[in-house]
Amino acid sequence: MVVASAIVFLASLLIGALGIYVGARVIVGAGDYDHAIVTALIGAVIWAVVGFFVGWIPLLGPLLALLAYIAVINFRYPGDWTAAAMIGLLAWVTVLIVLYALAAVGITGFEAVGVPGT
Repeated sequence: MVVASAIVFLASLLIGALGIYVGARVIVGAGDYDHAIVTALIGAVIWAVVGFFVGWIPLLGPLLALLAYIAVINFRYPGDWTAAAMIGLLAWVTVLIVLYALAAVGITGFEAVGVPGT
């Protein structure tokens, strides 16, 4: 059971990193997939921690978690807050497309680590 969970986590992390990679490549021209993997992992941890502490607050909790996730992207990639938000948005769209395609052929469920809301 632990091995299966680790495999699912790793696959989800790689899909989430793909989204960040695509977003960063398009928005700021950054093209390092390893950097995207680390960003996705840090982003997932920060999202979880902030969500744990303030996620229960209606509207404000999820908004703070999203802001923290965008702050991670802003810290890890060049550009400003707008570029970071655009990277996050493009990452989300990319992951939705990939997960939809994988779910349609029965390979995976509809979730990924490192991109909120997927």
